[in-house]
Amino acid sequence: MFSITVRDHVMVAHSFRGEVFGPAQRLHGATFVVDATFQRPELDPDGVVVDIGLATEQLKAVLADLDYRNLDEVFPGVNTTTEFLAKEIADRLVSRIHAGALGESARGLTGIVVTLHESHVAWASYEREL
Repeated sequence: MFSITVRDHVMVAHSFRGEVFGPAQRLHGATFVVDATFQRPELDPDGVVVDIGLATEQLKAVLADLDYRNLDEVFPGVNTTTEFLAKEIADRLVSRIHAGALGESARGLTGIVVTLHESHVAWASYEREL
């Protein structure tokens, strides 16, 4: 399996419901480093997994919808955990792949993994097939 990863970051505000979250129940900010890894079993005719420029642009576009936003307003009633956000970003990228935003050869992609790094010691990922 071949893969390529692009990276960006997003800054958000949010709060959580539930005692398990302790002080994070209060509104707080978070900056996530976001890695999107695109996978396919064989390289495309140009010898790449996906156009790295388009992948970078599309990750940036997906994150722009969330950047500097209060996620409590974007996703009312949802605990926007790191795990939840990893899935949300992956799903949004997959929608863009299906729409052709990453180029025609991106239709050969078979998987994506999105990892959100909360810090240098903690991160969460979501992996799905296309």
